[in-house]
Amino acid sequence: MNRHRSTFFLGLSAQALLVLALALTAGCASKANKARHYAAVPAANCYAKAVPRSGEGGLAWGNSLSVARQKSLNNCIRYAGRSGGTPNTCQVVLAKCKH
Repeated sequence: MNRHRSTFFLGLSAQALLVLALALTAGCASKANKARHYAAVPAANCYAKAVPRSGEGGLAWGNSLSVARQKSLNNCIRYAGRSGGTPNTCQVVLAKCKH
């Protein structure tokens, strides 16, 4: 009797794992394929770097110096917050345009 019970539960757990695997696969298949990275703007020739007192900073490209500075500051605030740093201390430390 004990052997029959263990075989029953083994079959049940295999079925449960199969159902779980199919459910997870179906959930992922319905999501749209989105790119996770962003390329630099081809015409952008200005860049800026902003860093916080602690945490990760941000580098960004833009068509003008002011756009690059603003983007890098926004990136710094985002990345510093994610890395456990201090987003409110972000400052632009480098801003240049290539000629």
